Amino acid sequence: MTKFIDFYFDFISPYSYLAHKRIIHLNKRDKFNYKPILLGGLHNLGGITAPAFNKRKMKNMKNDCSLIAQKNNIQFKWNEKFPLNSLNLMRGYLFIDEQIKKKFFDICFDSYWKDNVDISQDDNVKKILSNCNIDEKKYLAGIKEIKVKEELKNLTNLAFENDVFGAPTFVVNEKLFWGQDRLEYALDEYNS
Repeated sequence: MTKFIDFYFDFISPYSYLAHKRIIHLNKRDKFNYKPILLGGLHNLGGITAPAFNKRKMKNMKNDCSLIAQKNNIQFKWNEKFPLNSLNLMRGYLFIDEQIKKKFFDICFDSYWKDNVDISQDDNVKKILSNCNIDEKKYLAGIKEIKVKEELKNLTNLAFENDVFGAPTFVVNEKLFWGQDRLEYALDEYNS
């Protein structure tokens, strides 16, 4: 049996947000290894057109996310700035200290998918950093480090090489489960 379920996510993915909230509700967070990827980069590698750029898919995605949130009693609001560039926050997740990651993760996700905040705006990022007690200057310098840039790029490329094509994706015992609606399947595999 594997020690963790790998959870590939991007802050711009509403389905990753919904999956994360369900993980918390099930009190299973300690079973997951959160793996940041750049969803736009992953789509580019796979030649995938994101639903955000297809009007019919986008309309369905908004409705679908609302239904999932209601059914699972998750506070959710479709962000008016969807989609946006999450690059700096995804790099930030890799850069910050391990003991702050959970708080940073929760605040970023809640800001975007609960509070309708534009998390690409400098003032809003400053608020996120302040709420996490993260030094702004160190953070801004850290996300520009080659090591951090390469780590996010490598995680995205590795995800692609391992057949990950969207977010959220769960990988457990070398089996891939795509989509928030496959969370229970991933947990079943973990417990098998």
